[in-house]
Amino acid sequence: MDSSSNLNPLREDISDEEPAPASVFATRPLRPPSTSSSEKYSPVEWTSYFDKEDDVSIPGSNDVFHVYMAGTEGPVVFCLHGGGFSGLSFSIVASKIKEKARVVAMDLRGHGKSVSEDELDLSLETMSKDVVAVIKELYGDSPPAIVLVGHSMGGSVAVQVAANKALPSLAGLVVVDVVEGTAVASLIHMQKILSNRMQHFPSIQKAIEYSVRGGSLRNIDSARVSIPTTLKYDDSKHCYTYRTRLEQTEQYWKGWYEGLSEKFLSSPVPKLLLLAGTDRLDRTLTIGQMQGKFQMIVVKHTGHAIQEDVPEEFANLVVNFISRNRIGPHGVEIPGTWKPSQPKT
Repeated sequence: MDSSSNLNPLREDISDEEPAPASVFATRPLRPPSTSSSEKYSPVEWTSYFDKEDDVSIPGSNDVFHVYMAGTEGPVVFCLHGGGFSGLSFSIVASKIKEKARVVAMDLRGHGKSVSEDELDLSLETMSKDVVAVIKELYGDSPPAIVLVGHSMGGSVAVQVAANKALPSLAGLVVVDVVEGTAVASLIHMQKILSNRMQHFPSIQKAIEYSVRGGSLRNIDSARVSIPTTLKYDDSKHCYTYRTRLEQTEQYWKGWYEGLSEKFLSSPVPKLLLLAGTDRLDRTLTIGQMQGKFQMIVVKHTGHAIQEDVPEEFANLVVNFISRNRIGPHGVEIPGTWKPSQPKT
């Protein structure tokens, strides 16, 4: 569940252009040409960051899940986005990680370009089964080492997949900005937050501009590639609206987060919790951290969508996590055989 409560509608007449002087003898000099709003917030194709896309059909159903892929070597970093986002939420991150590991970013049920028989069934069990089914179709019975990375709702799905022990090759778990206590407490406000969002956009550019200026995303480059697939065009209203009908899935919200801390801690693989700011850990996680059961990093100067707001830092944290735990394409490797790139000085 991923929205901002302080989003205000944008003026439709925003412009950075300044009219030219009426005369060549005008005393005021012209400003250098500036980038117009439509250019600044124009959409960018996924091909700038991922290597390919694919549709994965699930046998015995009419479900088809869309995935974006990058990289050819190393373990698979399998990315699960938050509610209302899409796989392209990890675009810039993928372009940074793919030199060290493979990246797969999936559009979950009811999101992005995925198509399913029941778009509104966002139950934790259903979404976790979808993830396992997609991985099985991609890699068969011998999948490579997989590091699940889940943001917000996607973090809950990743933890559930781990708890179900359905992936024998699971080698690591990265949960991004979701803690059971604060997530459950925030649910009573979510319908209001969703209804207060700007609902209709005259263009994709305006939706991108709204996401950045409204504060839900802080990185224009990421918004330009991730926002378009979170929208759909409404022919009857002649405008763009949200592709995912989150407000109609309230019956599943509580299930996303209840028991999350216990399930997270019980997973036997290496675990990393990334938080935006100083989120309050609940009692279970606090005890688990004191016992050294997982690594926690607080990422500063970012909003809820850490992977979009600070993608370079996010990518480095994931690569370092893989290196620290010696996760190779087939699981744990001999120390020193795989190292992350060193930061430039």
